[in-house]
Amino acid sequence: MIPNRSYFFCGVGGSGMTPLALIVGARGAAVAGSDRALDQGRNPERFAFLKGRGVTLFPQDGSGLTGADQTLVVSAAVEESIPDVQAARRLGAPIVTRAQLLAELFNAAPLSVGVAGTSGKSTTTAMIGWVASQAGLDPTIVNGAEMKNFARAGSPFAAAVVGHGDAFIAEVDESDGSIAHYAPQIAVVNNISLDHKTMDELRTLFAGFVGRANRVVLNLDNAETAALAKGVDAAKLATFSLADPAADFTAGPRTPTPGGVDFEVTARRSGRTAHVALRTPGDHNAANALAAIAAADALGVDLERAAAALSAFAGVKRRLDLIGEAGGVTVIDDFAHNPDKIAATLATLHAYPGRLLVMFQPHGYGPLKLMRAEFAETFAQGLTADDVLVLTPPVYFGGTVDRSVGSEDVVADIVARGRQAEALADRPACGDRLLALARPGDRVVVMGARDDSLSTFAAELLARLRG
Repeated sequence: MIPNRSYFFCGVGGSGMTPLALIVGARGAAVAGSDRALDQGRNPERFAFLKGRGVTLFPQDGSGLTGADQTLVVSAAVEESIPDVQAARRLGAPIVTRAQLLAELFNAAPLSVGVAGTSGKSTTTAMIGWVASQAGLDPTIVNGAEMKNFARAGSPFAAAVVGHGDAFIAEVDESDGSIAHYAPQIAVVNNISLDHKTMDELRTLFAGFVGRANRVVLNLDNAETAALAKGVDAAKLATFSLADPAADFTAGPRTPTPGGVDFEVTARRSGRTAHVALRTPGDHNAANALAAIAAADALGVDLERAAAALSAFAGVKRRLDLIGEAGGVTVIDDFAHNPDKIAATLATLHAYPGRLLVMFQPHGYGPLKLMRAEFAETFAQGLTADDVLVLTPPVYFGGTVDRSVGSEDVVADIVARGRQAEALADRPACGDRLLALARPGDRVVVMGARDDSLSTFAAELLARLRG
């Protein structure tokens, strides 16, 4: 990246674009951008925040691109019909994807930590970043979720941290294949399971990712990552597990606490132990913490310091995020959108009393078609007979995507397995249905991805309960 260059971010308000735009700006580049949500009047707080951080905002009509000296940054999914792309083509301005620009910064860092996996990577990235910060490493962190530990008054959007140390910690995405751009010093892989790509494609991508790393952190509890471990030189491998005593970092029995989980972590090679009192619940978060401890060890942070930092870890937004309670009904906002994430959320919530009233917004027609059977089986297994699930239509931002499989198809599969599920016309109808069903002791869960307004919707449900 050239510090005095000008970058224009198409979709600058997105969860992946915002942190990158902030880091590019902090490194001396001129930053501008557009967003469809800005044009539609959605998420005004985020755009006010970006403007306050020096990002110049334009309508998404191509008017913000004025010369070939600007570089247009786009997501992998952007289409040629977008006016910003058409303007860049006319002007001869270079176009790069978000992943390409992030990889350029990441690969140039003296100490890069890439966090990958189908599930848990945002939380694990935040955990590693928090441990590294508490250890005095002053890292740069790029995440796909807002990290609560780094949020400050007047700066509520904390998916990025601009540090001055050598460490650059980033969430790395496999869903669009962009993981192939990254050459990490330390590679962390939590798990590998069906999501956006076939399993064969995923195995190739993740094998290349760990093959380019100097140190590798892998989960022995996931069959796919355990298989990856067999091909990694033992001298550069660190493993973690909730169940396998042969792993380098293991967790003892987990004790659920109000809003969290306690356990002892053991480093096999040294024999040292430390107590972790997580403030985020569930075995999946205990596993994320083990991954963070193993990565921290590779960064030179000792076990006790890492465990102490994790005990003060506040979590990330939209990961089992407690919005509030009214009239005995609790409202929770959660990012779960693939079978593994959904299963982890349901299992964690069922460790506590109360019926679940779940609204699930599928994150696209493509993923819904690819994972129809897995979605149905996950909900059928994870819901109890008393729970109720309502589905909105999938997220759709236009284009030529195949819409032959919809929410009603998945609902039919779930109902056939004996669970209560309904496909409703839109999100307001889902909200009305959940509130009509809600009674004291229930947990209302808003679940889905690729749509920041889901958090606003969860807050609106809470306000209606209070009213």
